[in-house]
Amino acid sequence: MATPIVRRSNNQSSQSNSPAKSNSVPLVTRRVGAWAAEIALVVTSGLIPFGLGVYANSRSDLNRVPVNPVLVVTERAIARPLALPVSYGIRNVAWPTNILWSLALLAPVTISGWQLYLLAKTGSTIPKRRFGIRVVNEQGKAPGFGAVIVREGVGRWTVPLSVAYLLWRYSLAFPNLGIFAVLALLAIAAEGIGLPSKQGRRALHDILAGTYTVDATRPLPASFTEDKSDAAEQSLTEDEEVAGAAENTQSHPLLDFIRRNPNLTLTGVALLSMVAVLTTLVGTQVYIQTQETQRKSQQINSQQFLELVKQLNPNSTATLEERRSAILAMGTLKDPQAIQFLADLLVKETNPTLVDSLQQALVNVGLTAIPELKNQNQFLAGEVNGNNNAPQDREIRQKRLQLNQQAINKILAVYSGQGNGIDLSRTQLGFTSAEANPLFNLVLDNIDLSGIKFKSANLNQASFRGSRFRSVGEDGRWDTYDDVIADLSQVQMKQANLTDANLSRVVINRSDLSRSTLNRANLSDARLIGANLSSTQLVGADLRGAALENASLTGADLGDAKLNEADLYAARLGRVTAIGTQLSYANLTQTDWQGADLSGADLERVNLSNANLSATRLTGAVLRSAQMQNVNLQNADLSLVDLRGANVAGADFKGTILAPTKQDPADQFVQTPSKGAVSAVVQGVDFSQAKNLDPKQLAYICTQGGIHPRCP
Repeated sequence: MATPIVRRSNNQSSQSNSPAKSNSVPLVTRRVGAWAAEIALVVTSGLIPFGLGVYANSRSDLNRVPVNPVLVVTERAIARPLALPVSYGIRNVAWPTNILWSLALLAPVTISGWQLYLLAKTGSTIPKRRFGIRVVNEQGKAPGFGAVIVREGVGRWTVPLSVAYLLWRYSLAFPNLGIFAVLALLAIAAEGIGLPSKQGRRALHDILAGTYTVDATRPLPASFTEDKSDAAEQSLTEDEEVAGAAENTQSHPLLDFIRRNPNLTLTGVALLSMVAVLTTLVGTQVYIQTQETQRKSQQINSQQFLELVKQLNPNSTATLEERRSAILAMGTLKDPQAIQFLADLLVKETNPTLVDSLQQALVNVGLTAIPELKNQNQFLAGEVNGNNNAPQDREIRQKRLQLNQQAINKILAVYSGQGNGIDLSRTQLGFTSAEANPLFNLVLDNIDLSGIKFKSANLNQASFRGSRFRSVGEDGRWDTYDDVIADLSQVQMKQANLTDANLSRVVINRSDLSRSTLNRANLSDARLIGANLSSTQLVGADLRGAALENASLTGADLGDAKLNEADLYAARLGRVTAIGTQLSYANLTQTDWQGADLSGADLERVNLSNANLSATRLTGAVLRSAQMQNVNLQNADLSLVDLRGANVAGADFKGTILAPTKQDPADQFVQTPSKGAVSAVVQGVDFSQAKNLDPKQLAYICTQGGIHPRCP
C-alpha cells in the first residue's frame, strides 16, 4: 500500500522553517496528557455547576420549583442502559438548582462541540495545542468535520464503549457499575494503544478516520514530502488523459458476470421469481386461513353466547342449576360481549348462588374483565354519590357497587403478580363519607400488586398486609430501570392497613394515608411529596431516602423508624412521636416539629435550618455536626443532647433546657446514648451567634466547654 502523500501548505512550510523548539517529552505521553486534559475540561464544566446546584438545593431560604423536564428526560435516558433506578413523579428543587443543573448538562455539550470544531478546522484542540500535538489527514491538512466525527464519535468512544457495555450487560457483572467503569477504561486504553503501521502505531480512531497524530513542534515525517506530491500531480494528469477511454471500457462487475453467464443468470432469475411467487401464495393462503378461523370462532362464540343468553333470560324456564351452568360456560368464552353481559348481570342478580357463579365466571375470564368492571364501578360510584338518591335507591346502588367491588377484589387476589399495566385509576374500592356502615372492605393481603395503576382511586380502609407494590422486571434484579412499580399517587387510603407492605420506590405523591397503619413497611426511596400521613402508625418503618417534601405527619408515630437521608423539606411533624428514630443526614429544612418527642433520636449531620423545634423533647438525642442555623428551640428540652460540631448560629434558645435533669422513673424506657456525657454535650460548640441565651444557660455552656464571648 502506497504511503500517503502530502503537499505542504505555505503555513506549514513557514512553521517548519521557524525555530520552534521540539518537545523532548515522548509523543505518546503528550497524547495521553492532552486526552486527559480534554476529558478533565469537559467533566469539570459539568461538575462545577452541578455542585453549585446541590449546594443551592440545600439552602432553606430559596423557593422550590418542579425540576426541569429536560433533566428528567435525560436522567431516564441514562438510567435505562445502565440499569439504574429512576425516580418518577414530581420533584421540587431550589430555583437556582434548576438553572445550574441545566447548565451542567449544556456546558459539557458546548465545550465538546467547540473542541470538535477546533480539531476539524485546525487539527488541534486547546489542550492538544498546549501539548504540541496535531491531527492531520493524508494530505497533511486539518481533518475536517466528517473525519472528526468518525474519529471522535465512532472510533474513540462508540466502539470501545459498545464493546465494554456488551461484555458487562451480558455477563454476571451486570448491573455492577464499578465493573462497567473498569471495562470501559480498559477498552478505551486498548483502542488508544493502536495497531502497528508504516507510520508507527496508530490508534483505531485514527485508522477509521484516515488521520494521523503528529508532533506539531517538529517538521512532518518524511512520508509527507513535496517531491511525492509533485509525482502525484503528474500521475493525476496522466490519469485524466486516459479517463475517457477507460470510462467506455469499464463496467460494473455484476454486469460483466451477467454478460459472461447469460444462462446461469436466467436460471437464477427464474428461481428467484418462483420463490417470490410461492412465498406470496403461501402467505396469502395462511392469512386467508387465519381470518377464516377467527371468523368461524367468533361465529361459534356468538352462537354459544346467544344460546346462553336465552337460558339466562328472566322469562326462561331454566332451572337454577342450568342457569348456574350457563353462567360458568359464558365465563369460558372470554368474548367482549360475554364479559359485558356477565358484568351487567352481576349487579342485577339477587340470588346469592347465581351471584357467586357470576363472580366465579368473571374470575375465570381473568384480568381482561377489569376494564369492563372498572367502567361499571365508576358509573355505579357516581350514582351512589349522587345527591338525588332516595334512601332506598341509595341502598340498592350501594349493594350493586359492593358486588362489583367484590369481583375486582377476587380477580386481583387470584392473579397476583400478573397485573402489570392494569388500570384501576379513579375506581372506588373503599368506603366514602356518605357510607355510615361500609358494606365492603378491600382485602388484598400478601398479594403482588406490582405495576397496577391505582392513581386517584378510593382505597379507604383497605387491607394490604404484607403485599408488594413493587417487583423486579425482566432482568430479574432489584433497583434497575425495568422494576415493576405500582402507581399510588393521589389515592385515598385513610385507615388502610399496610403493615409489612413493600412500597419501596412507589410514587405516593399527594395521597391521603391519614390514620393508616404502616408499621415495618418498606418505604425506602418512596415518593410521598405532599402526602397526608397525619396520625399514621409508622413504627419501625423504613423510609430511608424517601421524598417527603411538604408532607403532613402531624401526630404520627415514627418510633424506631429509619429516615436516614430522607428529604422532609417543609414537612409538618407537630406532636410526632419519634423516640429512637434514625434521621441522620436527613434534610429537615423548614420542618415544623412543635410539641414532638424526639427522645434518643439520631439526628447526626441533619439539616435543621429554619426548623421549628419549639416545645419539643430531645432528651438524649444525637445532634452531632447538625446544621441548626436559625432553628427555633424555644422551650425545648435538650438535656443530655450531644451538640458537638453543630452549627447553632441564629438559633433561638429562649426557655430551652440545656442542663441535664433527673430522669423521671416513668420514662426509664427511653434509652439515652452512652455518648454525649454531661461534660461533652456542648463541648466546642460555638454559641456566639445564638439568640436569647439566659444567664443560667450561659453558665452551663461555659462550664461544659462551649464557646461564647461572655465565657471567662
